[in-house]
Amino acid sequence: MGDNIHTQDKLPDIRQTVLLKAPIEKVWKAVSTAEGIAAWFMPPSDFQTVVGFEFHLNAGPFGQSPCKVTEVDPPNRLSFNWGKDWTLTFELAELQGETEFTLIHGGWTAGMATEFGEPHDIVRGRMEQGWSGIGQKLSSYVEG
Repeated sequence: MGDNIHTQDKLPDIRQTVLLKAPIEKVWKAVSTAEGIAAWFMPPSDFQTVVGFEFHLNAGPFGQSPCKVTEVDPPNRLSFNWGKDWTLTFELAELQGETEFTLIHGGWTAGMATEFGEPHDIVRGRMEQGWSGIGQKLSSYVEG
């Protein structure tokens, strides 16, 4: 990352929270296994909840994105680096038999471009929309 990125250039993280009518263990399985992640997000090449574990997400037309697990705290928190700039964090909280799921997509910097050459601010807007649709897919998957 380097020290040349000024804090004023940082764009806010994308945060999306959904309340899922499913127990936390079921949601944790959906967000922490290869099969679960493939069902609502993107198919990973392989996935293990082990800090330092490296895998790729199949981003369709954008190819294979390299990822690395950075934090595992079952069943409440999972983080991984995605591509060269981003961090994805899944936070789960149990609320009377339901699960509050928060997705945090960080690593946005104004004036920077993704490895596909698109400016972060443009991609961020698109991803923010995309994550709401993905939240719906996760709901259907764990509540179905």
